[in-house]
Amino acid sequence: MTDIEPLALDYQYALDRDSTTLARHVLQQLQSFSPEAQDLSALMNRIALAGKLIARRLTRAGLVEDALGFTGRTNVQGESVKKMDIFANQVFISAFQQSGLVCRLASEEMENPYYIPENCPIGRYTLLYDPIDGSSNVDINLNVGSIFSIRRQEGEDLDHSAKDLLQAGRNQIAAGYILYGPSTLLVYSIGRGVHAFTLDPSLGEFILSAENIRIPDHGPVYSVNEGNFWQWEDSIRDYIRYVHRHEGYTARYSGALVGDIHRILFQGGVFLYPGTVKKPEGKLRLLYESAPLAFLVEQAGGRASTGSQEILDVIPDKLHARTPLIIGSREDVALVESFIQEGDRQKQELLASSS
Repeated sequence: MTDIEPLALDYQYALDRDSTTLARHVLQQLQSFSPEAQDLSALMNRIALAGKLIARRLTRAGLVEDALGFTGRTNVQGESVKKMDIFANQVFISAFQQSGLVCRLASEEMENPYYIPENCPIGRYTLLYDPIDGSSNVDINLNVGSIFSIRRQEGEDLDHSAKDLLQAGRNQIAAGYILYGPSTLLVYSIGRGVHAFTLDPSLGEFILSAENIRIPDHGPVYSVNEGNFWQWEDSIRDYIRYVHRHEGYTARYSGALVGDIHRILFQGGVFLYPGTVKKPEGKLRLLYESAPLAFLVEQAGGRASTGSQEILDVIPDKLHARTPLIIGSREDVALVESFIQEGDRQKQELLASSS
């Protein structure tokens, strides 16, 4: 072998790596140039564009007028709306205007779906998304993220009720998140494994950085807001007491769902956002947060549960339905469920003895 040949191989490897963009990867995954494959590739390209625009805004947030702080309004969830929430929500809408890809976009920031009339005659998909998850972290320069899900539109939705979206999460055709941190990462699945891309600012492209990610069956991390301890059911409190008493567990909670899930995806463990005694339905939105992340984590070999039902089997009764979430490594999710099942058994015994 000549001196030139190893160098040529190095160049080939580097070029192949830098050429594996998000759009190209989708087509490789589907091994097809069919209309649906082209659509999915274009959809992911538009989501990537939204991620780039949001990342650019976040990197200059402290310098741009009206980028930080609250708007003074509340969203459909009754939560205070930050200026970055509004900006990010509009970015996703703008990225899909005149795309011919989606007829509707549904976001936790909007009471009703946003329709794009010029797309509706041909747009066969709906984008559901949380534009900025963990927006309370924006003003203090900590990690935040965006969560997205793609579903096929069923029927023409002439009454704009979007009833076809009230389906189980297994009907998603793609899901993922964008993590805005020291580098901007996009993690996605189209039902063929989980893959991560890193934004290369010099190219302006998301480049493949990790393929076929597998979550460990067990991990050391438990991620939960323990400030809610006394608002939980006894079973969840018993689980927390269990990890406090046993070696090998470490608490990690950032207040940004995407960042916490990203850690668990690579290191293993469990994230919990249980319901409370007063609000057993929990806080997280099924269509915009729980179901997309459950789709992703299951594709990586993990699990996602309400504590009594697989998240991907839950059928919402409304667009902004909430659900408890226990998600992560299979063994760790099962352990949390075992505490919940024991709590339910004790309740039934108590009811039986008092009747």
